[in-house]
Amino acid sequence: MGLFGRERVRPRTPDQLRAMRVAGLLVGRTLEMLRGEVRAGVTTAQLDALAEDFIRSGGGVPNFQLVPGYSHTLCTSVGEEIVHGIPGDRVLRDGDLLSIDCGAEVDGWNGDAAMTVVVGGDAAGEPAAVRLSEITRRSLWAGIAALRPDGDLNDIGGAVEDSIRADARTDGVAYGIVEDYTGHGIGEHMHLPPNVPNYRVRGRVPQTPVGTTLAIEPMVTLGDQANHVLDDDWTVVTDDGSPAAHWEHSVAITEHGVWVLTALDGGEAELSARGASFGPLD
Repeated sequence: MGLFGRERVRPRTPDQLRAMRVAGLLVGRTLEMLRGEVRAGVTTAQLDALAEDFIRSGGGVPNFQLVPGYSHTLCTSVGEEIVHGIPGDRVLRDGDLLSIDCGAEVDGWNGDAAMTVVVGGDAAGEPAAVRLSEITRRSLWAGIAALRPDGDLNDIGGAVEDSIRADARTDGVAYGIVEDYTGHGIGEHMHLPPNVPNYRVRGRVPQTPVGTTLAIEPMVTLGDQANHVLDDDWTVVTDDGSPAAHWEHSVAITEHGVWVLTALDGGEAELSARGASFGPLD
């Protein structure tokens, strides 16, 4: 039946969007807290514990723990790990490329976001890996800025793909766009239909009316995008061992424009820089 099947977007009311903003802000603040805690010598399990305490202290529930078979607050993916890395006793080292994926549920509504950082700061990382993270982040915002109430999911996927391809031509690097894992709808649950691919899809795709809420999350590799899951049944790694980056935000389309629910400023700075309409609700 294809990537989408009979999936459709289920629009949210303004009050529901406001409730989702509460959950989104908690996720955004958790990631900002973790950014300050990432350093050489820290284990991914320690980051996970900090995140759980922060979310619960903020009135939320770590929604990754609500996924059957998963007991952690974060996914921590290092180097060639694309997504779903399990926190544990791995000790971070300067120069490690670390993707942190985080989610929270507050009063029955969910937020989900991810960022990629270099342990020890960008100066400690390999320039190609630092650039990989940046082009992934840029593609995320390109996809977000392409959202419109009379559009469809190809607006997002096309913008993400075009952004990555343009940077690939500039850099002379064949970046890989991960196809096996996509973004998703979000609302009463963290994962809802529809799938949100990071590339153009042929054929009919779901529309994006006012009230659409999605988690957009490009995953990009420095080599081939081919991947496999490790024996832990969670961690996804590149087949060729090349590093990967992952950035994500939960977003909403309002009657005023785009509201980035997990960005601390609602996405105002990035959207304004791209000439896109910033649409928070009062």
